Amino acid sequence: MTRPDQPPDSEGGTHLGLELRHLRYLVGVADAGTFTHAAEQMFIAQPTLSQQIRRLEEMVGTPLLQRRHEGVRLTSAGRVLVEESRTIISLLEHGVSRSRHAAGLGRPRLRFVLPPYLPEGLAVETASRLRSTAAAAGTDVTWLETPLDAEFTPIRQRRADAGLGWLASAGAALPDHLDVMSLGEFEPEVWVPPATRAADCGIITLDELAHLQVIHSPRRTSVGTYDAWLAVLRTRQPSFEFTDAPFRHSLPMTLAFAATASRPTAVLTGPLHVAGEPTGRSRLQQAAGCYDMRRVDLERHLLTATAAIAWNGDLPRHLQQVLYDTADTIALSEHFAAAS
Repeated sequence: MTRPDQPPDSEGGTHLGLELRHLRYLVGVADAGTFTHAAEQMFIAQPTLSQQIRRLEEMVGTPLLQRRHEGVRLTSAGRVLVEESRTIISLLEHGVSRSRHAAGLGRPRLRFVLPPYLPEGLAVETASRLRSTAAAAGTDVTWLETPLDAEFTPIRQRRADAGLGWLASAGAALPDHLDVMSLGEFEPEVWVPPATRAADCGIITLDELAHLQVIHSPRRTSVGTYDAWLAVLRTRQPSFEFTDAPFRHSLPMTLAFAATASRPTAVLTGPLHVAGEPTGRSRLQQAAGCYDMRRVDLERHLLTATAAIAWNGDLPRHLQQVLYDTADTIALSEHFAAAS
């Protein structure tokens, strides 16, 4: 029986007027940041979109968005409903895909993130293994080249099903609902000017590195490793800060820039090589004389990141099996050294 104080379209908490399109509209506005951009992306008139969001808020019984001049911001209730909506939409899409596959109308699809700035060998090996494993399982892979932060946000937000990213360490805590398989630990390259003690002995201590000016890729390229390594270096020098690389896609140009700096300047790459394994003599080292910089090892390998394949824990079981089998067949070795 409906109580007098209940909305006319609800009974026992079930909102009879709620439709999937309302949830899609809410997610669209949350992702776009404004009603104008969301309406353009979803090919719907802005007044209609605004009306439907207000209708959804009436059904839920509380505001879901804070409307501001510069855009919209989710309320606490809105954040909860957006997260649940992403889950519902993702599960429904996978269900439709499986139904079509059962009827012979298509194949299951896996949306996989391969972020930029990964070591070339790691990216190639992972993509190759996943493609062959998915093909054997009758699954198509859609590749997404987008940044993947330490929280694996595109996966948590259901914009992707899985991806290859970095954990700050093998024991790092993961966001809820994510499963991972570790592929191993990687470490960066360190380059220093020739007129340093480290260049002479081929190894640099963390104290020495922390007291140099250190050029590193911008934080947005890999938030997790950037923050983790910054914290480690600040244990030796509390005021330490990275200097952004002046040439973000060219290590040789960055080395040339560092070699002409007015004060001793080191270059620290992102994770490039399997930690603790010899990498051989790269083409960049062979041409090092052109940049007047020397590659050295970091004592005790104190800066590392764990490569891992992550996915949503409620992903259909057969897609999880594809990811598990892919990770299980990847063997890290010297060929993961970056092609430079």
